[in-house]
Amino acid sequence: VQLQACGGGLVQAGGSLRLSCAASGSNFRINNMGWYRQPPGKQRELVATITSGGSTNYADSVKGRFTISGDNAKNTVYLQMNSLKPEDTAVYYCNAIVVVHAEGYVEVWGQGTEVTVSS
Repeated sequence: VQLQACGGGLVQAGGSLRLSCAASGSNFRINNMGWYRQPPGKQRELVATITSGGSTNYADSVKGRFTISGDNAKNTVYLQMNSLKPEDTAVYYCNAIVVVHAEGYVEVWGQGTEVTVSS
């Protein structure tokens, strides 16, 4: 199973970006997907997650500004980021917990997409 993320870029503070991440492969189903980020010089941190049933979880720092959503038919997760702040600058990583036939639960990471918010 592979994850392909896209949608990062440079945006001014107060602006918006939408990230997307698609899972591809064979003989798997999504258990949950999510986004993590790693700001410059800091550790990777949770941004938001969503289960296949639609339950969501957000970091306190993004609540009310970011929205995670998913399309089960397309095995794709989206992160709508509004009211962006310079402190949102980071490399954003897509993450998924998938169930692979004959393997069980597997954690997969995408390649990361860079988001830069200028002040």
